[in-house]
Amino acid sequence: MKYKNIREEELKNKVGADWFKAFDTTEILGNIDFTVLPKQDSLFGRTPLLWAEAKTGNFDVATMFVQLVLTIGKARTFDKTLPPAFLGAFDFKKIAFVPYISIQDIFYLNDFNWNVTPSNHETKEFKLIKERIEATLNKNSSVYDYQTDEKELKFFIANNIAKATEASKIKIDKNNFIPIYIRWLEIVKPIIDVNWDDLKKANILDSDFYLADLFVDDKDTQKIDDDASIRDNLFVVFQNQGYTIAKENIKQMFDATINIKNREVYQHFWKRYKRPPIKQFQDYIIERRDLLVPQDIRERKGAFFTPRPWVELSQKYLTDVLGENWQDEYYIWDCASGTGNLLVGLTNKYNIWASTLDQADVKVMHERIEHGANLLESHVFQFDFLNDDFSKLPQGLQDIINDPKKRKKLVIFINPPYAEATSAKTISGTGENKANTSNNNKTYEKYKGIIGKASNELFTQFLARIYGEIPNSKIANFSKLKNLQSSNFSDFRQFFRAKLEKIFLVPADTFDNVNGKFPIGFFIWDLEKEELFKEILADVYDKNGNFISQKTLSNDSTQSINKWIKSFNDPINSQIGLIVSCAPDFQHNNQLAILSKQQERYCFQITATNLLKSCIYFSVRKVIDANWLNDRDQFLYPNDGWQTDTEFQSDCLTFAIFENSNSIQSKFGINHWIPFTENEVNAKEKFESNFMTDFIKGKIKSGKQDDGLFNQENKTKLASYSTNQALQFSQEASDVFDAGRELWRYYHSQKDINVNASLYDIREYFQGRNDKGRMNSKSTDETYTELIGNLRQKLNVLAQKITPKIYEYEFLKQ
Repeated sequence: MKYKNIREEELKNKVGADWFKAFDTTEILGNIDFTVLPKQDSLFGRTPLLWAEAKTGNFDVATMFVQLVLTIGKARTFDKTLPPAFLGAFDFKKIAFVPYISIQDIFYLNDFNWNVTPSNHETKEFKLIKERIEATLNKNSSVYDYQTDEKELKFFIANNIAKATEASKIKIDKNNFIPIYIRWLEIVKPIIDVNWDDLKKANILDSDFYLADLFVDDKDTQKIDDDASIRDNLFVVFQNQGYTIAKENIKQMFDATINIKNREVYQHFWKRYKRPPIKQFQDYIIERRDLLVPQDIRERKGAFFTPRPWVELSQKYLTDVLGENWQDEYYIWDCASGTGNLLVGLTNKYNIWASTLDQADVKVMHERIEHGANLLESHVFQFDFLNDDFSKLPQGLQDIINDPKKRKKLVIFINPPYAEATSAKTISGTGENKANTSNNNKTYEKYKGIIGKASNELFTQFLARIYGEIPNSKIANFSKLKNLQSSNFSDFRQFFRAKLEKIFLVPADTFDNVNGKFPIGFFIWDLEKEELFKEILADVYDKNGNFISQKTLSNDSTQSINKWIKSFNDPINSQIGLIVSCAPDFQHNNQLAILSKQQERYCFQITATNLLKSCIYFSVRKVIDANWLNDRDQFLYPNDGWQTDTEFQSDCLTFAIFENSNSIQSKFGINHWIPFTENEVNAKEKFESNFMTDFIKGKIKSGKQDDGLFNQENKTKLASYSTNQALQFSQEASDVFDAGRELWRYYHSQKDINVNASLYDIREYFQGRNDKGRMNSKSTDETYTELIGNLRQKLNVLAQKITPKIYEYEFLKQ
């Protein structure tokens, strides 16, 4: 075998050197194993030629391709960069190729879960993809043995891979039309013979020319004659090998055809793509033309599209709170309207006002009014809510705001932008505030001294200005839950004392351009009623709009679990470990770990005197998995019930010892967390520390700091603390110890082991690390896999036992 018994990284290097030396194979693209690109840039940049999966064993071709497809689909790599003409897969014996175009439809499967581990060949998703593409692979793939097919392989690479830039056309869909637009700006826009400044004055944008290009066929014929919805929404059309302004009110200003200065460049660019866009995405692309602007501008403008189901649900909740006839009895102003989709479905156009930062969005809404949208053109206007004075508003809206009686009947109905000035990098000192998002406007300057850190968020700036300058009105808004729960928003809550009448919660990732697993709420506020927010029962809906539960939202951030654990701080006695200090909510629990070594982030010292409390702190935050609904929930200062519940305490100690985030490592110092004696695990040598087993047995003497040693071999002084008696363990905790003991015994039966190994060390020994230095997620040792799996199963049972106590002792609100 040509490449037998070598590691994957070496295999990739050798395949690159032996077969693709005329190309660049050094670029790393996400989790794709192997990429091939031309060495030289062209006018259009470098187009990928090949993405490939690499395996060191002897795999069947279909399995390798399925793993590659899942890797690409999970990261949606084809949305971020142009896909190649070919996909490939190779191991130590053979290499296979398939045209990307022949399998690209797999990436558009409806309701397919791409969020699976590509290397797990047992998932239903892996099997489904394999079933779907096997026939395609049999028909379209080319497979070569490195040794017996050497000439044929070289011929294929020279005549297919090397010429691959002309080999396929990319289908245009809702995911890639923006990346294509960005490349269009670089290549096509400069060769359009027009004065862009003149067009801008007429509210014609470069994106209008791009849309004209999209909706033609491969013969450059405009494909809109049979679709009125597309025809009516194109401001520019492609005709006579050039562009024509399509709108009657401005076409006389540009009555001549707008020419293309370099037809060859234009045609070469569009050879890459299959036009028009896929039929099912055409209406979406027209409707979401607002996305065709740079992201920094979109964050400032607040171009976040509210899904139609949540629009309809929000209007239902407004009816429930304000009454059946609310649209006739109240005035409605969407002061962050974008293209106006939040107002779709409202009936009384004489009571509706819509403003937006971007004049182009005003133009879109005016066009929709011409075609039947239920709005008044004079009520739709450009207005920068965070900067402009209310004197710039239409007189009719000014009259409402300035009349105290009418103002009580004004509903500010908005989905404001969620951009903020800070990010995780800003907080950690590795990044800068995002320029011109939330800290570069008059509202920020006016209210930053009043609402504190909440001023970093655009949505709270909208709320602050409305509350401060349109008093006694109503607010109906979509936003994150920070204003209710976050400790950083305490100043905001002291200022914003409106009564929260009703709220529902939905998953954030159902909103366009909102990433992450957290809830977005729809709030209905009555500013006429003064009330400091304390608690409310929220309705919860799943991503399909189905009601699933109710959830209590409360503001208890002034008494957090972090304040509780700090009350047990022990700066005197010697530490046996550290707990990373992080914000007391679920979204930060992935930062929580037990460590041996101090990090840059502040860590709380674990000593013998606070061990049980530290394990309670760690366990109550780890036993419940984070999800989109609890993501912002705060862990609280508990009641006193835990103090007398010794079984709860020992359960938490057990969980903390054996949980994966216990990252104690013996290479950073003596491991005091070995939960077994040498005899229990058949250790070959005596441990450096028997602290944990002595602690469990109640052997550590009480008193002040112990000047003695825990054992003669250990030269470290540890604080003395006494449980006065041996800890008693529940059956569930004992089962965890039993499972752990078997794992430790198996480890100590191996050769060349570290006798003082921690759980982390044992996992590292059997699972190893990948080429990037990260611990692998699983091991090839079947016995270890069975033992660690059994330990985790027992730990899950223990977690279920601990969970009710977390609510009973009020570490969390139910």
